[in-house]
Amino acid sequence: MYVCMCHAVTEERVREEIGAGACSPRQIAKGCGAGTDCGSCVQRIQVLLGAEGARPCPTARLATRLGLAPTPPDPDAEAA
Repeated sequence: MYVCMCHAVTEERVREEIGAGACSPRQIAKGCGAGTDCGSCVQRIQVLLGAEGARPCPTARLATRLGLAPTPPDPDAEAA
């Protein structure tokens, strides 16, 4: 799946950058160019960084919405 359409950067490529030590959107951009044009992919890059443990995701709700984090357990369901 493409993360950055401007530079045709895939999720796999972003994960490679993270594996090579990138821990911020700026470092990802330095390595592969993602996020340096229109910027619409920066939020997705942040989520991938959080999912890979390189940097916290901006919000847990964003990660859940993008399908990169499990839905938190419902505390009311456990009490029942």
